[in-house]
Amino acid sequence: MTAPLTAEPPRTAPRTAPRTAPRGGPRRAARPGGSRPRGAGARRAPLLPALVFLIVVTQLPFVATLVISFMRWNALAPDDRGFGGLANYRDALADPALRSSLLTTVVLTSAVVLTSLLLGLGLALLLDRGFLGRGIVRTLLIAPFLVVPAASALLWKHALYNASYGLINGSLTWIWSLFGSDGAPQPDWMSGLPLVAVEVSLIWQWTPFMMLILLAGLQSRPPDIVEAAHVDGAGSWQVFRHLTFPHLRRYLELAALLGSIYVVQNFDAVFTLTSGGLGTANLPYTVYQTFYQAHDYGRASAEGVLVVICSMVIATFALRTVSSLFREEAL
Repeated sequence: MTAPLTAEPPRTAPRTAPRTAPRGGPRRAARPGGSRPRGAGARRAPLLPALVFLIVVTQLPFVATLVISFMRWNALAPDDRGFGGLANYRDALADPALRSSLLTTVVLTSAVVLTSLLLGLGLALLLDRGFLGRGIVRTLLIAPFLVVPAASALLWKHALYNASYGLINGSLTWIWSLFGSDGAPQPDWMSGLPLVAVEVSLIWQWTPFMMLILLAGLQSRPPDIVEAAHVDGAGSWQVFRHLTFPHLRRYLELAALLGSIYVVQNFDAVFTLTSGGLGTANLPYTVYQTFYQAHDYGRASAEGVLVVICSMVIATFALRTVSSLFREEAL
């Protein structure tokens, strides 16, 4: 008698534990030799020539100027050349001409920037309104900023300020002739008001720059809020005081700081109009006098480093203002 046959249970594949992804996300396949992916390097490689060019053009001359500022180097005394330490900086800071030029630079920069801001704000408010020929007017108002600074200074010196054939004195003569008088005043503007003459030429040049920045700020203002304020009965002054001016605060700061950076370094107007005379010499012109007239290369380099430090302080505030403005726009 045989035992009954029983069916065998089906064979199943052995169970394996589920695979889990490693922490920190999926790993990239390792390259032969353990090298890293070349994506970041490939993206940065095209920028390398521009970076090298920027370092050669800007940083190497500044490093050379910094080295020379610690040396005794006067072309009139070629035998007395060597390391001088901080002597050039002490002489520069103790020089009354440099302190006077520092005060002139502060006065010149403050007057030009503040007046340009006020005029630029007024022009931006006018151009923000719609009227016939606004594009032509905007182009004409931007034109002074596009003129080469040296050409702008020459224009003011000969075409406007000249006491014999300048447009200003010619206009005075014409106005006096309308009333039957031949005794029109003919002042010499550059001799009587030298610093004001430089300031007016720079204001004419930098007002369009302020206008462009403030006009961009006005056009980024939400129009529905202004319309709602008018519907609620707010007048033009109330809208400007409570809505427009707070919105333009960052743009006003940005325009003032950028304008200060450029006006502090201005050399063309002072050199062309007055040649630094009659109390109009600013810091860049004083550095020019020390280098090309006194031939003291070490002290001129020290003065140049001081000017760069002052410009970097202003630029730091400008960059902070720009970054805060971008953060507000992103929000």
